[in-house]
Amino acid sequence: SWLQIFCISSALKMTIPSYTVNGIEGQPLRLEVAYGINFTISDIQIIWLFEKPPTNPKYLIISVNQSVVPDLEYRHKFTLSPPNASLLINSLHRSDEGNYIVKINIRGNGTKSVSEKIKVTVDVPLTKPVIYMEPSSGVVEKKGNITLKCMVEEGTRVVYQWMKNENPIEDSSNGSMIINKDTLSIAPVLKEAIGNYSCLVTNPISAMMSDMIMPTIYYGPYGLTINTAKGQKVGKVFTLDKGDAVQLYCSADSNPPNIYSWILKANNSIYPVQYGRFLEIASEKVTQKTEYICIAYNNMTETHVETHTLVIVIPKGLDQVAQKENYFSPLAIITGLSLFLVVSICIFALWKRFQPHKGIFYVCHLLWNKMMFVDKDEFSLLLYIYSVGKV
Repeated sequence: SWLQIFCISSALKMTIPSYTVNGIEGQPLRLEVAYGINFTISDIQIIWLFEKPPTNPKYLIISVNQSVVPDLEYRHKFTLSPPNASLLINSLHRSDEGNYIVKINIRGNGTKSVSEKIKVTVDVPLTKPVIYMEPSSGVVEKKGNITLKCMVEEGTRVVYQWMKNENPIEDSSNGSMIINKDTLSIAPVLKEAIGNYSCLVTNPISAMMSDMIMPTIYYGPYGLTINTAKGQKVGKVFTLDKGDAVQLYCSADSNPPNIYSWILKANNSIYPVQYGRFLEIASEKVTQKTEYICIAYNNMTETHVETHTLVIVIPKGLDQVAQKENYFSPLAIITGLSLFLVVSICIFALWKRFQPHKGIFYVCHLLWNKMMFVDKDEFSLLLYIYSVGKV
């Protein structure tokens, strides 16, 4: 839609599309002008001038009614078809950038005049930008820097917008990122800088996006953990059914992938077991309680971390009970104390009377049934789990 700009002199009105028109180098450009009158006229004169400060305006073309007189210097450059006041620039060059002044004089019952100025810019369309990265190989987190440069072969008045994962990067939005027009600097490099980078270039007549580029950043290892496909885990303790093999695996976040090694710790000594993420020990070689250490090493960052776990073998069916150690431990203590009190009362009564009485045995029997909510075997297993958990 046009921005209506009216220049009125009595009953003479001029309409132009905009104060600024963006043109493409090598392409024609039409400067649209419309005017209207509501009185009888005898002559119409249309004048176009070109102004490029600080020089003075110069005539381009003049028409009176149907007669057109171009400046001889520009006779093939401009076209005017009166009474239409629009000017056609046949082929734009960078030197054509400037202000174009149109003036219309009408003679009828007196002479009326109206004029307006249009700014013309001339730009070259942008070619697809290419990102160059320095260094082209990977960098180590917190030790290296990365510089990305957005290059455009052709185009004028280029405006650069850096993108990460298709989202604009605002200047100073990240303390480690510095934007200077066509250059993005990441210093120091952090793991959070990992992503797909691209650059969008724009000018008044075109916009182009580069291909994405992902810098290689070496980091880690972070978050080393030991897990198992079999057995139960409580904190850093794994419980296995007797007769099961030990099956553990290590995992940590890093780039490149870590080199893993396993160590067995026993009798205040350590023994290398094997290399690799996974550890499996045959059931016949599994002892009741063994501590394993997993070491993760990143050969690019030259960093290693380690974590350990304790593997405990328990009779089959007790793994779920072992998981509830925190619940059963106080319960086992209370049950043992209650049993001790019941037995003590019964012995004291027998000693007091020398002759067992049925009533005493009846009371002891009731107390036994009331306090002992688990049988003898269950109570023994309960104490076993409690003792194992405290090892």
